[in-house]
Amino acid sequence: MIVKTILEHVKNQFESDTTGHDWFHIERVYKIACHLHTKEGGDLEIIQLSALLHDISDHKMNGGKLNDGGNVALQLLIQNGYNEEKAIIVANIVDGVSFKGALVKDQQISIEGKIVQDADRLDALGAMGIARAFTYGGSKNRPIYEPAVLPELHDDFKKYATAKSHTINHFYEKLLLLKDRLHTKTAQVIGLKRHQLMEEFLEQFYDEWNLTNLD
Repeated sequence: MIVKTILEHVKNQFESDTTGHDWFHIERVYKIACHLHTKEGGDLEIIQLSALLHDISDHKMNGGKLNDGGNVALQLLIQNGYNEEKAIIVANIVDGVSFKGALVKDQQISIEGKIVQDADRLDALGAMGIARAFTYGGSKNRPIYEPAVLPELHDDFKKYATAKSHTINHFYEKLLLLKDRLHTKTAQVIGLKRHQLMEEFLEQFYDEWNLTNLD
């Protein structure tokens, strides 16, 4: 019952999003997480709730407020009668899901947290990841590519969250790093295929940008 209640709440909140963090993204993460659960185990309800709430107050959509998602998730769950002890577990997972910089270590410890983080990262890879990267960049008025502006590997969440660059840099600052930061074996197999697609895309992108191989 609680999963259905939270699902409807999240769907209503995110169905009009145009940054690539819309309800369909959350639904995909939810479904991927449920699939990973069948292979990797863990508490399904905790996984489902954490997946549904993983973007509930993300800094990219809440005006830049960092580490707010867990608190919002906790209050929402308690308001809907969920067990406080379990709600705290979900809140901790939500706070740790987001990528916080290339040189910032992941903090997910439980299998439930690793599964939800893997699911979110898989949706940032492959064709979907490419589409979402440019959708988000466009929503923030970022250029597609500026050859003179090189990527930066951030060692601090605030630096990463407030950095402004072109979308191609986002591949090197985050997306291409995700393959090696997937936790579960199931996600690693899926992630490798999606990673390879992104590498092929970038190769083709540079060819077209530089007008090579026109013959």
